[in-house]
Order: sequence, then C-alpha cells, then structure tokens
Amino acid sequence: MNRISLSAAVVAIHFMASASVQAQTTSPQVVNIYSARHYQTDEAMSANFTAQTGIKINRLDGKEDELLERIKNEGASSPADVLITVDASRLELADKANLFQPMNSKLIQDRVPASLRTANWAAFSTRARVIVYNTAAVNGQWVSTCEDLSNPRLKGQICVRSGSHPYNLSLGAALIAHNGEAAVEAWAKGVVANFARTPKGGDTDQLRAVAAGECGVTLANTYYVARLMRSTLPADIKDMAALTVVWPNQKTSGTHVNVSGAGVIKTAPNRANAVKFLEYLASDSAQAYFADGNNEWPVVKTAVTKNPALDKLGAFKADDLAVEKWAPQTTTAQKVFDRAGWR
Repeated sequence: MNRISLSAAVVAIHFMASASVQAQTTSPQVVNIYSARHYQTDEAMSANFTAQTGIKINRLDGKEDELLERIKNEGASSPADVLITVDASRLELADKANLFQPMNSKLIQDRVPASLRTANWAAFSTRARVIVYNTAAVNGQWVSTCEDLSNPRLKGQICVRSGSHPYNLSLGAALIAHNGEAAVEAWAKGVVANFARTPKGGDTDQLRAVAAGECGVTLANTYYVARLMRSTLPADIKDMAALTVVWPNQKTSGTHVNVSGAGVIKTAPNRANAVKFLEYLASDSAQAYFADGNNEWPVVKTAVTKNPALDKLGAFKADDLAVEKWAPQTTTAQKVFDRAGWR
C-alpha cells in the first residue's frame, strides 16, 4: 500500500459551516469544499467569495489523507465539489485515484503558471524546502545543495523526518526527475548513513534539534522556518539565533518548490460553482489570503503579500520544473527511500 494514503479509517473530521454539507448537496448558491487547510485567513477568504458571488461555502475540514479516503469511500454520492490539500504528491495521488476532473478554465490557465498546474488541479500557493544548519556545528560551504547531504563529512549530523512523509517524497521525486532513480538511491543511502538519529517528528522538531546541537543540519519547509522567525517566544528567538537557512541548488536546478492546491471533484454536484471558487482563488485578493494563511508565496505574479519573515529570507532561484514532470515520481521515490532504509 502507498504510504501516503490511509486505510479505510477516517477520524475526527468536522464541519465548519452553519449547515451540513450532506444536507445541501446541490444548489445554485452552494459549493461544498473538503479542505485540509484551516487557517484564520480562510474564513475571510470564504466570506469575500460569498459576498462577491452569492454562493455559500459549506466547508468540511480534515487531515489530508483522511479527506482523500473519505471522498473515495463516498464514491458517486459524495457531496464534495472541491478538494483543497497540501503537497503536490497528495494532489497527484488524488488525480491517480481518478477523483478530479478537468477544470477547463481559461482564467486559471492565464493566471496560474503552467509549471504549477496540470489539466486537473492547480497550485494556489508555494513553499520551498530548504537546508537549515547549526551555524556553530556545520560549515555552510558543505551544504549548498541537497546532494551535499549525502557527503560522508556530514556523518552523524543529519536530523530529518520520515522518508515516507510527502514533503520528503516530493523532494525525492524532483531529484529523480533531475538526476535519475539510480543517482537518487545512492544519495538516499548516503543521507541515511549520515543520520544523527532515527527519523521522528515534524519539521519544527528537526529545527529545534539542530538549534540544540542534537544534530547539525536538516531539511524544512520555509513556512516552518517563517513561523519560528515571526514568533516572540524567547525559546523560538533563541533557536533561530543558532540557525542559518540555505537556499539549495542555486547554481544548478534551483531550490525545490512544493505547493498547496485544489481540484474539482469528478462527481461534483455543483461543478460550475466549484470552478468559480477555484477562479476566485486565483484572484489577487484571494491569493494574498491563501498565501498569508501559512507563510507561503502566491502563485499569481500580480498578487501582493507582506510577510516580514519571508522577506528576510530573501530572493532565491526556484526549481521551475513543471509539477506534472516530477509529481508522478513520488511512488518511485517511496520505493527508492525504502531500499535506502530511509523510513
């Protein structure tokens, strides 16, 4: 079984609308959204959409894989019109499960870069996966690329989350698209050989471990770094003082960029409203809400956001390889990481 899917168990999903999604399946004034994103800015974003269109949003919040499994189990009777989720690997998984239908929206095609969408789903914000090291423990010249993490001089220095997590699988998939499966397997084996500890916890746990000197270097999504940078807690300020962030692969392919995105469910009872909602997500105003909710970047070039932490991290060269070129490699990445012992 693919490790980024779940078995049939679905837990702790709740409605975030005044009326049940199940109670209003089809209506000219309703769109039913299953969302793995639930930030304060989403409330304002939804309210603005309803004010502009008169279309009410019924939103079901849940964890990424649980929502995917729920839609599968509901089948043709699912009330879901839109699935919003994080990570291209999960969007690809939903697409491979035949859950999406083509959006056929010229507006989305015009506003969302071609490299950040497929025929069936589109990205609406981006985040980068960066290298973060302990300034006192690791020479910054040793960690300028992701490939550097397999170098034996980093033995005992790497803390990282599970190789089965979508964030690492997506990075592995992009590396496979660039370097080939054999090269990435050799790289993964080198990374495993450099582990300071067995993979555990999330990205924030890795950042704290590096700051504490438990290890010297890690990989983390930029929004985790930005959260610590924006925190006023003394412990977080102390941790960030010990850390340096590297944009990997600036002289080669560019830093790996992942996405939050959405697609229209194949059985959507309110398809027209679903497309209107995704087109709204591509508007400048919604882009600002969508990106700011999780310290991410908008995908639309004309959208303006003000994030002091991301601004402080500075400009970087992003890997512009199209998601449709690398996202399908996530299954291969899982096999490669399994063979390398990255679990």
